[in-house]
Amino acid sequence: MATTFDKEYVLKTVEERGIRFVRFWFTDVLGFLKSFAISDTELETAFEEGMGFDGSSIQGFTRIQESDMVAFPDPTTFQILPWRPTEGGVARMFCDITTPDGDPFAGDPRHALKRLLKKASDMGYTMYVGPELEFFYFGDSEGTELLDKGGYFDLTPLDVASDLRRDTVLALEKLGIPVEYSHHEVAPSQHEIDLRYTDALSMADNVMTYRLTVKEIAYAHGVYATFMPKPIQGVNGSGMHTHQSLFSEEGNAFFDANDPQGYNLSEVGKAYIAGLLKYAPDFCAVTNQFVNSYKRLVPGYEAPVYVTWARRNRSAMVRVPMYKPGKENATRVELRSPDPAANPYLAFAVMLGSGLKGIEEGLELPAEATNNIFHMTEDELAAAGIRTLPEDLGEAIKLFESSDAMKEILGEHIHMYFVENKKAEWNEYKAYVTPWEQEKYLSVL
Repeated sequence: MATTFDKEYVLKTVEERGIRFVRFWFTDVLGFLKSFAISDTELETAFEEGMGFDGSSIQGFTRIQESDMVAFPDPTTFQILPWRPTEGGVARMFCDITTPDGDPFAGDPRHALKRLLKKASDMGYTMYVGPELEFFYFGDSEGTELLDKGGYFDLTPLDVASDLRRDTVLALEKLGIPVEYSHHEVAPSQHEIDLRYTDALSMADNVMTYRLTVKEIAYAHGVYATFMPKPIQGVNGSGMHTHQSLFSEEGNAFFDANDPQGYNLSEVGKAYIAGLLKYAPDFCAVTNQFVNSYKRLVPGYEAPVYVTWARRNRSAMVRVPMYKPGKENATRVELRSPDPAANPYLAFAVMLGSGLKGIEEGLELPAEATNNIFHMTEDELAAAGIRTLPEDLGEAIKLFESSDAMKEILGEHIHMYFVENKKAEWNEYKAYVTPWEQEKYLSVL
């Protein structure tokens, strides 16, 4: 796993490498990266006392009358930004946000994940995560001009973005983020870079860094990268399939060679999956948080909409990749519904929180989905007791808002601000007259 840095290492590196500015990174409730820079001379004080900033301007943070916030840099996340000049360079660290009294701030998404990881640790588990983030390259941010017409795993002259991907992978590795795979995806101009699995907090930091890196390298090449879940009608959207596992002192807590059902899954693993299945409709507003997210979650484009699990069946929402002898540590669960525009801190928190609830509640794992669910009728789905994910953001908000489990997992502050923000987005969308409506109705009504 990643090398752990401490304050002394950071201060020494800043001095030796001539770093002039250090950017302090954190996210708002929706997962948009926020940052401010301090000079190298302020760094030692920042480690001791934190750096104050106005939280009232950050989405989902605080009201004006309680706006003072303090950012404490996490030295273990120190990295030099490879796209900035080497002379008078720029580094970054992720921050933990506190109140002026020094208490962790309830609206900090990073703290929300840390709280869940502490709960897992108290139960004897560490969460590991390996997400697969897909994205599109376009000519610019104003439209969807494709850079290629390549397909899944294509390596042809059509794949003009292979240089972009290579430069992105090299930049990520300079940032201390190991990459597992990089390839062209199914849709034209769609790509995927998979990060090697690590602990959930490091991975959430890595996802934030990854999204910025992809965009920065694209910008340097004169193109635009987007993590919008469904930018083009009629082709596959972009997902963030999230592989996850729990480890205990004995090793992978999901693996059991003596599983009577032959899945090689432990009781802990089965209950964790059952927790994901039970609470997926409740947490969908977090893992799929935008109006556009639900344009991807429709049958027919590889995105799962049915709350089921399977081993081989890729139409299921949760997949358990087949066990290979000698690869016990690779036993994991893949949640296929999230998209790459989610806030990774909150997304990992709701996945872990739901899985832990499954373990605490001793939930039974339902039968595996063995047929292609996409081809089942509504009556057949109902007869099989198969639920669906919310059809749109409005439905997702209602389920999330009324979920006591989500309120408990994320805390009341984040839950309330998230609901407020999403309701505003949904109401704005409902009032918007789309080009589709004008095209459909204007000439005939």
